[in-house]
Amino acid sequence: MKKVLIIEDDKIIKGIIEFVLRNDGYNFENAPDGLIGLEKITSFQPDLVITDIMLPYKSGLEIIMHAKTNNPKTPIIVISSLGKEESTVSKALKLGATDILAKPFNPIELKSKVRTFFTE
Repeated sequence: MKKVLIIEDDKIIKGIIEFVLRNDGYNFENAPDGLIGLEKITSFQPDLVITDIMLPYKSGLEIIMHAKTNNPKTPIIVISSLGKEESTVSKALKLGATDILAKPFNPIELKSKVRTFFTE
């Protein structure tokens, strides 16, 4: 079973992501902030990371750097309010983020993006 780590401090967004992942049968864990997210990347060893850019304690950019150091092949979907964080999103892609999902997002779009990383 594929493992997904969700690093998101917004409870509504987190709930939507969980709903999509649960319906598709993925094993997932949550981290409510960047510091816990860094710990869970190491302990949970996810096959995919879904992270917000703006997080308490550690940023999404730090999450990307840590995830890519831990396992360079781990795909990372960054969730962002693109208009407000455009330069940060650009940095995220340069650091190794695999895809961007703009807030607000359609759950079907999230489902499609996640599935692309898990199809053989």
